Amino acid sequence: MSILMCRPDFFGIEYEINPWMKVRNPVDREQASKQWQDLYLSYRRLDQTIDLVEPRPGQPDMVFTANAALVHDRKAVLSHFAYPERQGEEPFWWAALYDRGFEMKLLPGGVAFEGAGDALFVGDRLFAGYGFRTDIEAHRLIGEALDVEVVSLELVDPRFYHLDTCFCPLTRDVVMYAPDAFAPASARTIRQRVAHVIEVPIDVAVAFACNAINVGGRVLSSQGVESLKHDLKHAGFSVLPLPMTEFIKAGGGVRCLSLPLD
Repeated sequence: MSILMCRPDFFGIEYEINPWMKVRNPVDREQASKQWQDLYLSYRRLDQTIDLVEPRPGQPDMVFTANAALVHDRKAVLSHFAYPERQGEEPFWWAALYDRGFEMKLLPGGVAFEGAGDALFVGDRLFAGYGFRTDIEAHRLIGEALDVEVVSLELVDPRFYHLDTCFCPLTRDVVMYAPDAFAPASARTIRQRVAHVIEVPIDVAVAFACNAINVGGRVLSSQGVESLKHDLKHAGFSVLPLPMTEFIKAGGGVRCLSLPLD
């Protein structure tokens, strides 16, 4: 797997656009750099290819590469961020993905969409979140752009403002998710559409356990994933918990820092 990452050279809490971000609770930059490096080295040890994009001053959240776009079959649907604070990233993500050979897709300017933060494949089916940072109107447009089926899921807890904070596909048949982060109908949809679901209690989900990625049967996530190790072991996975405290201050974790390109 090739994973797009961005070093946290300019990462910090410079504004507040989700419930986790508090300017009065600043990032420890030394710790953030170490935690990012631990994730980077973990991927390398698991034989993953890391593709680094250059961080840009004035764009503190570029470290969260998952929000750059949704990529599928060498096409990239570029994000259009809901908040002006992040819209300055968009031309840099366009250039980065275009330079890597992706066929670029743009949604209409008035439609908010935040990339793989709000859209994750389970097999060939795309599960997409709405309610906080992505407009539901984006789902139809993404489905048409990529020629895929889209399952819309309503997010209802502002702490889980992106789908990838409360929903994690592990294989085409297994997901873990936090039911309380979804409208009841959407939680039922997940249970109906996926063969094996691992339900994550809300007190574990707020430790960003669902903000995870599966690499060859190893589930890389924040240290909160240790609470799920028995359920994951039963489903055939082991866990690799990593300290993510500095990135959780901004509402992100392992998956937010990682955009699989293939």
